[in-house]
Amino acid sequence: MLANPSSGRLHCAKPFHFHPKSNEPKCFVFRNWPPRSKSKSKFCSLSLLVPRKNRKAFGIRALTDATGAAAVDVTQPYSVKIPVGDRHILIETGHIGRQASASVTVTDGETIVYTSVCLADTPSEPSDFFPLSVHYQERFSAAGRTSGGFFKREGRAKDHEVLICRLIDRPLRPTMLNGFYHETQILSWVLSYDGLHSPDSLAVTAAGIAVALSEVPNTKTIAGVRIGLVGDRFIVNPTTKEMEDSELDLLLAGTDSAILMIEGYCDFLPEEKLLQAIEVGQDAVRAICNEVEALVKKCGKPKMFDAIKLPPPELYNHVEEIAGDELVRALQITHKIPRRKALLSLEGEVLTILTEKGYVSKDTALAGSETVPDIFEDEDEDEEVIVDGEVDEGDVHIKPTSRKSTPLFFSEVDVKLVFKEVTSKFLRRRIVEGGRRSDGRTPEGIRPINSRCGLLPRAHGSALFTRGETQSLAVVTLGDKQMAQRIDNLVGVDEWKRFYLQYTFPPSCVGEVGRNGAPSRREIGHGMLAERALEPILPCDDDFPYTVRVESTITESNGSSSMASVCGGCLALQDAGVPIKCSIVGIAMGLVLDTQEFGGDGSPLILSDITGSEDASGDMDFKVAGNEHGVTAFQMDIKVSGITLSVMRKALLQAKDGRKHIIAELLKCSPPPSGRLSKYAPLIHIMKVKPEKVNLIIGSGGKKVKSIIEETGVDAIDTQEDGILLQVKITARDLSSLEKSKAIIANLTMVPTVGDIYRNCEIKTIAPYGVFVEIAPGREGLCHISELSSDWLAKAEDAFKVGDHVDVKLIEVNEKGQLRLSRRALLPDADPENAGVRQPTGDSKDVPSQTSDKNKVKGTSSPKNNSSESTLLPQKKFIRRSVSPAKDRQNINNDATKKSSSRVVSSSSKDENTLVNGGANIG
Repeated sequence: MLANPSSGRLHCAKPFHFHPKSNEPKCFVFRNWPPRSKSKSKFCSLSLLVPRKNRKAFGIRALTDATGAAAVDVTQPYSVKIPVGDRHILIETGHIGRQASASVTVTDGETIVYTSVCLADTPSEPSDFFPLSVHYQERFSAAGRTSGGFFKREGRAKDHEVLICRLIDRPLRPTMLNGFYHETQILSWVLSYDGLHSPDSLAVTAAGIAVALSEVPNTKTIAGVRIGLVGDRFIVNPTTKEMEDSELDLLLAGTDSAILMIEGYCDFLPEEKLLQAIEVGQDAVRAICNEVEALVKKCGKPKMFDAIKLPPPELYNHVEEIAGDELVRALQITHKIPRRKALLSLEGEVLTILTEKGYVSKDTALAGSETVPDIFEDEDEDEEVIVDGEVDEGDVHIKPTSRKSTPLFFSEVDVKLVFKEVTSKFLRRRIVEGGRRSDGRTPEGIRPINSRCGLLPRAHGSALFTRGETQSLAVVTLGDKQMAQRIDNLVGVDEWKRFYLQYTFPPSCVGEVGRNGAPSRREIGHGMLAERALEPILPCDDDFPYTVRVESTITESNGSSSMASVCGGCLALQDAGVPIKCSIVGIAMGLVLDTQEFGGDGSPLILSDITGSEDASGDMDFKVAGNEHGVTAFQMDIKVSGITLSVMRKALLQAKDGRKHIIAELLKCSPPPSGRLSKYAPLIHIMKVKPEKVNLIIGSGGKKVKSIIEETGVDAIDTQEDGILLQVKITARDLSSLEKSKAIIANLTMVPTVGDIYRNCEIKTIAPYGVFVEIAPGREGLCHISELSSDWLAKAEDAFKVGDHVDVKLIEVNEKGQLRLSRRALLPDADPENAGVRQPTGDSKDVPSQTSDKNKVKGTSSPKNNSSESTLLPQKKFIRRSVSPAKDRQNINNDATKKSSSRVVSSSSKDENTLVNGGANIG
């Protein structure tokens, strides 16, 4: 037999029994191992391995149970189908992960979630927090994908995976028994995902079933479901398609008799409708739990109740006797920091008495001394080993002495645990008996509220919201699509969030020193709750095409900081000029469930706007956000065995009254929100064009859009499909650059009409066969050499040069959108009879052919193709214009008399072309 004192576990090479007739397990771990001794030797006496009388074994899993019977074989595969909503889910155990304490797979459709539960062989140090860790991961292979990043292996948890970890953790903790300190780990993976059946509610149910089958001692089996609302019909575990039309997204977890956790989001749903949804969810959870109980009876492992270690019951009375009066005075301190320091000082005094000096009862200390015989040994004699029960009576003397009370000593961990519980008990008693809380409020009272906006001049929007000793600094930043948050999910479709809220809880907000790094799970969860609460009041993308980022930094905290983020975020959005639909506020509700213990009538006591101490000592933390008409987000955590619908109804109605009060206080904000865009915020303008015009904007390889950005100085130009038309979104820092880019894109995508006249247009390029004239910024057309003058020209450069300005008329638009222009048609001495005939270019191969020349002109598009077109187009050709001479004659005469019915575009400068008679059509 080998003993490892550091681990406290015995390793038996062979079956070993301390007593032949003992039914004890073959391996032991003792509660106080390693032994407490003044000796610094790393080896202990072998005699200490023998269990003392009445000493309980500190439980580890053994080969046999306490009665000596063989343990139940739980490795046999077993499966059961459980009805949930309009379909069944399949529960399987014993197939995968048989070395874990328990493992299950839950299947819904083709979505499969695997969950395992394991616990440490030896207990960790006792604490007031159950040592439970939850890890949830969505494998990309579940949907036949790999990660889109550089590393193809799944890394740290994504935000939505962290949120699901919290959904699993929160309902499990209230069911765990106090005093169990074996570290417990729950691992959950999505092994298959069909895109229809969400895995999050399955993961909650799988974790509850795995814990129920494992050795971890718990009180009840839990399960979780999602509830949707489509029309007037509640749906249990709706598919992703059904959720697209749902007004409610509620995830509920509980036992067969009570609710433990709810979290959900909706669009101003009335309280009564929300209660109906919770009732539907509770019925579904009850049905699952009843089926699981039968499964646990067949496959469950024996629970490790013998491993539970609780503080001595008498310690509670001792702590109350020592610190009772001081506790009452400390809990009457209004402010958080002085109250916390007073409680810490009092806890230190209690620790000194119970761990160092020793506890002596007041009654015992006042009692008189009694003379009794006392047995002692000679101190001068060396210690001898007694063999075979023989005692040398000469070494034992009897001396009369007075009896003194023996001080009682307790461990530091037990004293701290008991002191915290006693403090909570006194706080609850003060609220129930006196009807007043630590800060003097009634149960329905709301702390004083103060708010101000615009305190950060360079931020796009800012607000400081203060409620009692809880304070949130909310800052809004506006941006374009590039600022949106990309989400990589199992579906494989890129998802972009144009609104997100980030919550930060630094240690300084509670006056402490702590870690300051990556966001914690709590910060991610609180940020998502505030984000989903504010999301319903945001305008649609067409009305407000900005990406909105809200940062909520908690600068002071004494409870309900996430709901302060909702209030501060709403003010900051208004200060940034976001046209929100209405104001949204949030409030946190608390609960003292058993009031009869403190002299109450037994009915639950609901607390509005709870503080940090009331959250820690109370039985519920119920956060509700919305306005006076309905709820947008809610989250409830329970610290007892659960609450009923009647308690929830009372809490929701009381929360509604609290929200009305807070909304009225927000109207007193000074200075109030500006309600307009900051001068430092970017400007965004949306233009809608036909999809076939996008190439004119982007250009070859994006050259055109880059040149527009460089020329005008805008930040970005993005395109996005919007049904039939195409959205062109321009983001700029100033109005001048925005207007300039708008004009260029409008001219690029306009639909010119044959017969339109353009004045003062610049010649951009000269080719052997003609010139390219810019009729609008970025829009050019070809004026053939035959259309430049009424006289014959050998070369265009003989009469014109780049940069000259001319008046031209649009005489043709081919099927590619390319423009053919004529200057000759506008000359007053132009011969109407020859207006449709081009002059020869001097080439001996010139053959009059209308068809061939027409095809050549259609092939010209931009100055970028001048060199290629000059080689393809033959010289010296006579071609008839597509516009009839009669029509040209009419246009020329009308132009000469300045009574033209054509559209006339005048270009006063090379950068701006404005429409004189009517606006150009946007394609």
